[in-house]
Amino acid sequence: MRVLITGSGGQVGLDLIPFLQGRGAEVVASDIVPRPEACAPDVPWEHFDVTNVTEVRGVLERVKPDVVYHLAAILSARGEEIPHVAYAVNQTGTYNMLEACRLLGVPKFIYTSTIAAFGPGLPDPVPNEVSMRPTTMYGITKVAGELLGEYYRAKWGLDFRGVRFPGLINAGVPGGGTSDYALHMYTTGMKRGAYESFCHDDTRIPLMYMPDAVRALVDLADAPRERLRRSVYNIAAMSPTAGEIAESVRGAIPGVQLTFESDPLRQAILDSWPKALDDSAAREEWDWRHEYDLTAMTADMIPKVRAMLDRGLL
Repeated sequence: MRVLITGSGGQVGLDLIPFLQGRGAEVVASDIVPRPEACAPDVPWEHFDVTNVTEVRGVLERVKPDVVYHLAAILSARGEEIPHVAYAVNQTGTYNMLEACRLLGVPKFIYTSTIAAFGPGLPDPVPNEVSMRPTTMYGITKVAGELLGEYYRAKWGLDFRGVRFPGLINAGVPGGGTSDYALHMYTTGMKRGAYESFCHDDTRIPLMYMPDAVRALVDLADAPRERLRRSVYNIAAMSPTAGEIAESVRGAIPGVQLTFESDPLRQAILDSWPKALDDSAAREEWDWRHEYDLTAMTADMIPKVRAMLDRGLL
């Protein structure tokens, strides 16, 4: 099976590549940025812009993938700084990829949506099907991407599948998401011995450790189509407060100073998101199960962050 990953230079892509290889896939990575040092040099790397129709179709014609994992996106906090770019990448880029897959006969398209697709005032946990009124350009474009994918499935038979990610944490460079306060506690906390989170200590949102996230993507891609009754699924793992994350990090990094000073813009985004997600549909239809809670995540991530610091990657 040949796989093309867009946005391969981001947090998810760099972990998804070796995971797919471990399952026997032939992976072609791609991004608008040059190959990061963290990506193995033997992985084919296509440099292209998802907003450029000619480049998109050219890459798909060359690669001829069986599956596209579409990760390319401008995330929430960065998207509020450059909303025109977020629209172009997240909205136009997704349309370009879907249309090219249709025209060139790519059979399967895996999409990454987000808790930012929801909006304020929803029940906790938020069910899989609910009215979605996001408050950020990132969230708006992700809802539109979900609907576009469902349209392509209904009208042209493209096998479109997606997950709504919680905030994701891994031993890597923060990617501009509003949930990055959690990652910074580990990375900046270890690197500098201190970090001041841009949220209140009682801020609570759904979070997930990256090994669970990449496994969810691949498990959904591999699930028998006849078991799936929908196209996009909530997935969930844990919902700790920022203060609970800080306590876990303090227990693993003696002497680290973790404090809180809420930034009004990013706090407003966090407050608009759900505190928990109902992922019962994913559990029922493709046997989704998370493996990492907060304690297990901290135990696994601390040595990885230390190793990245030793290599100069953080």
